[in-house]
Amino acid sequence: MINQIPIEKILFIDIETVPQYKNYDELPSTIKPFWEQKSERLDKEKSAKELYERAGIYAEFGKIICISCGRAINKTDHIYIRITSIFGHDEKEILNNFFNIINKFDTDNLYLCAHNGKEFDFPYIARRSIINRIKLPVVLNISGYKPWEVKHLDTLELWRFGDYKSFTSLDLLAAIFNIPSPKDEISGKDVCKVYYEENDLKKIANYCQKDVLTLIQVYLRYKDLDVLPIKCEFV
Repeated sequence: MINQIPIEKILFIDIETVPQYKNYDELPSTIKPFWEQKSERLDKEKSAKELYERAGIYAEFGKIICISCGRAINKTDHIYIRITSIFGHDEKEILNNFFNIINKFDTDNLYLCAHNGKEFDFPYIARRSIINRIKLPVVLNISGYKPWEVKHLDTLELWRFGDYKSFTSLDLLAAIFNIPSPKDEISGKDVCKVYYEENDLKKIANYCQKDVLTLIQVYLRYKDLDVLPIKCEFV
């Protein structure tokens, strides 16, 4: 399938999320019981307060603080990659700006690609958009679509080849493909701390952009285009 899709029609994305509130004690009384129910299903040995740092991965309890997106263009002698980030404290503004980027494409021919995107990035963006009363663009408004009509690509699903028994991280794929993974100051587990304690959104955006670059390089490997030199621009 992917060999039939021009790479120029794909928008590669990665999102960073955090809990909606800095800590468990700040949760509104209307929401706290629901997190307690959720946390009990996650781990009966730990309290809802101890597990709250994991709230960011659930759209009902988290929020998006950064969306990085990139495009790859297959030139004659190299692959040109351009990556940008939308980040901040205002989730609604982040989503609106991201959708403005999407709407610049011919949406009938636009594909979105992420690692584990079908399980995380795409539904998370859609759910947070509905919560923020933002109209979904066509490429994300997939209710009622047949599976082959949905223009979502997932590098994890492509790697599974139908085997759904295990999860393979993007970093592991990069390692086995010998894709240079730039060392960073933070990892995914540090994002919440960097956001709430350091208030360093730029650091988070830089981390997210590098994940998009790795995502694109993995996808190029799938298409056997990684033999071409890569020229990357972060904007």
